[in-house]
Amino acid sequence: MAQTLFRGSESEGRVHSRAVRSLFAIFEEICDGAVSVDRQGRIVWINQKYRVLLGIPDGRKVLGCPIEEVIPESRLRHVVESGRPILLDIMRFGDRHFVVSRLPLTDNDDRVIGAIGFVLYDRLEYLRPVLERFESLRRQLKETERRLSEERRTRYSLSSFIGGTRAVLDIKRQALKAARMAEPILLQGETGTGKELLAHAIHASSQRSAGAFVAVNVAALPETLIESELFGYAPGSFTGSDRKGRDGKFIVADGGTLFLDEIGDLPLPLQAKLLRVLEGQEVEALGTNRVRRVDVRLVAATSRDLRAMVRQHLFRDDLYFRLSVLTLTTCPLRERLDDLPALCDHLLGELAVSAGPEPRIVDDGALAVFRRYAWPGNVRELRNVLARMCLIGENRELGAREALAVLDPAELTKAGNDHAAPLDTAVAEFERTMIRQALHDSCGRKAEAARRLGISRSRLYDKMAGLGVS
Repeated sequence: MAQTLFRGSESEGRVHSRAVRSLFAIFEEICDGAVSVDRQGRIVWINQKYRVLLGIPDGRKVLGCPIEEVIPESRLRHVVESGRPILLDIMRFGDRHFVVSRLPLTDNDDRVIGAIGFVLYDRLEYLRPVLERFESLRRQLKETERRLSEERRTRYSLSSFIGGTRAVLDIKRQALKAARMAEPILLQGETGTGKELLAHAIHASSQRSAGAFVAVNVAALPETLIESELFGYAPGSFTGSDRKGRDGKFIVADGGTLFLDEIGDLPLPLQAKLLRVLEGQEVEALGTNRVRRVDVRLVAATSRDLRAMVRQHLFRDDLYFRLSVLTLTTCPLRERLDDLPALCDHLLGELAVSAGPEPRIVDDGALAVFRRYAWPGNVRELRNVLARMCLIGENRELGAREALAVLDPAELTKAGNDHAAPLDTAVAEFERTMIRQALHDSCGRKAEAARRLGISRSRLYDKMAGLGVS
């Protein structure tokens, strides 16, 4: 039987033929059933174990019958027609399930003449460890995909852009309008003024909010890797590259938003390639001639003066004009000092979540010091200052002493009170007058001056530091 079903004969290789017969005999012995069909999908052989397993009476003739009449769920005909094996499958027979393997049979000229199927297990319980491992891997893959999807989502909305001054309200209105358009957006402003937060908010407010939000800091990438990071690369494009190649961030962000921070640091040769992508919405990976269509909304940000860079031929004018169709400029903190109380409350709340146990607060003395500071690092610097004040402050209230201990004195002397609101300026001046008078009346004794003012001595120290009273 094996000679007629398997390729090879005694004349073509005695050892090979004996190995085939031996392997077939062993396989038939250890399996729970075997059946073979011819080129037309008719049964030409079935062993006794399979007849018993299927419940076929001894008197019933099945040879010559189409395989589907005996085993309705069989796919041996598909194996004959495709010439490809199905090494492992689960086949249903009535209310039972078998683990089966199916192989094509060929003649000496490699023509398919039939197929043979083996029942490896007549109960799925034998495969339970494999199935459980597969299910575990499937769950892990699903969880990884979920986490990646979470990472690609935005973390902020327009409500995360804290502030109620006119400058903040104007930038929010502009951002909301820009979110509804499809053109690229250029965000300009000093470092730490919330450009990335604004990019997140624009994506969250756009029709692309269900898509990926992919952020790339151009300044943080070595110049040699920027091209492959943005546009991807083909397998083996350069030494050390992944053998399978890699998709660039434009492909990852397809259907969503790509945020390029510090766009002013993009090398001139790549500026031309970026312009081509923006114009044609097509990406060509490094080391390949294949072009892929993408649908990406670009949001770029910079803390540099791109107009000046264009004049100095450090930035392409055509790319600048393409990016600056919609331009939003963030406001530095020193120009919106009225937002300090709200910003401090919000940032201290965030710090309490990460460090605990309860939110700290800044008193009027600390706020007075903050108003005299230049804030070169803007809101990012404010967060760092508050974090350091929390570390050194022992009380729930953080005062002027903690503020002066962590702020740069050089930047403190630059600011003065020029940016303070008129009411705040009047109140501060009144408090200075009262404190100076109390110190004068008490001959400089601070404990006595504090008693006259009706405040504690530590409160007096904070007020003096915050108001610049010596």
